[in-house]
Amino acid sequence: MRPAAIRFARRLGEDRGAVTAEYAIVIMAAVAFAGLLVAIMRSEEIRAMLVRLVENALGAGG
Repeated sequence: MRPAAIRFARRLGEDRGAVTAEYAIVIMAAVAFAGLLVAIMRSEEIRAMLVRLVENALGAGG
């Protein structure tokens, strides 16, 4: 292989910082999901439906 091709292949093989980038993406996704949940929970209808669901689940267990 030519030296330029070897350097290119080495650069493709480097993954320094990849884990940090993956953590950043996961954190951004978690924040977006939390924001979505907050927006949903502000809806009075959704909140009432979830409360009924939990009450039914707790009532069915005992």
